[in-house]
Amino acid sequence: MKWYQKHARILPWRGSSDPYEIWISEVMLQQTRIETVIPYFEKWMSILPDMVSVSNSNEEEILRIWEGLGYYSRARNIYKTAKIIMEDYQGVFPRDEAALRCLPGIGEYITGAILSIAFHEKVPALGGNGIRVIARLFNYQRPVNVIRNRNFLKKKLVELLPEKKPGDFNQALMDLGSLICIPSAPKCTHCPLKR
Repeated sequence: MKWYQKHARILPWRGSSDPYEIWISEVMLQQTRIETVIPYFEKWMSILPDMVSVSNSNEEEILRIWEGLGYYSRARNIYKTAKIIMEDYQGVFPRDEAALRCLPGIGEYITGAILSIAFHEKVPALGGNGIRVIARLFNYQRPVNVIRNRNFLKKKLVELLPEKKPGDFNQALMDLGSLICIPSAPKCTHCPLKR
């Protein structure tokens, strides 16, 4: 957390506890580089600043705003989920893990990000960067794409999650995996976990 306070990336969605902004940023970040996402996120928020604007829009407009990000099913799922949240949850993001997981396009990672960052729930957000950091921290040699092995790493992360600011911890893990604990040639000498 001390490392994160000094080295956290400045991103347009950082510092927000709005589940809508967190959701949109995380969906955009799936399989897409941060540098690519930033202008799309800013454009999206200027046109569709909240859940109401998305649900009042139409799929064609959503796809037009999304154009260039690829993986268009993600944009379609945003539209479907916005409609469901407006109709079934009166426009308020559900705070229940099971309810979030039932929404189109919201999987385990995005659920963890929303619950921990927006609602300060002690829930892991274990994406590719976090998996790599936790696996290396515990010298875990088994394939991380096997569900049983991922669940073991998730359990380890839950043990590490602090009661206070679990969202910051999850974001610190994301940044550490993206900036220091990179897939090849990790910068271990600069790692705050090297001891």
